Amino acid sequence: MSETSLPVASVTRAPSAAGTPRSRSARISLGALQITLGLFYAFASALPKLIAHPSAAESFDKLGWGSAGMYTIGALELAGGIALLIPLLSSVAAVSLSALMVGAFIVNVTVLHGPYVATPLILILPLALIAWARRGQTTELLRLVRRRA
Repeated sequence: MSETSLPVASVTRAPSAAGTPRSRSARISLGALQITLGLFYAFASALPKLIAHPSAAESFDKLGWGSAGMYTIGALELAGGIALLIPLLSSVAAVSLSALMVGAFIVNVTVLHGPYVATPLILILPLALIAWARRGQTTELLRLVRRRA
């Protein structure tokens, strides 16, 4: 072994919940991303639907879904935003919100033809990162559910 190299055991980090090494700054950044997206979905996306803001109501009327569809989508976004803030549910929430964003993209492209067609696709990228990075929580959640069943 050369004088400039260190043994591998001395430079390895403790594995994260998913089994891969992750730096402290990466964990903090991921947490900040989760908080930002959670607050975005709860306040900027779900709240206008849940209070029947005229812009949201107009979009859902154009779709033909009315207030029931608007409140349902708003409730799903609020639940997903809150679940992003709960460590055990964060990965499942990110996958669920990604599926909701795929639907939003399809509706935007086929029906609304609005100026924000790409927004759902842009939101899928950080959600996919959260889902992948927090996949260990999904395993833990499944273990807990199976134990109760």
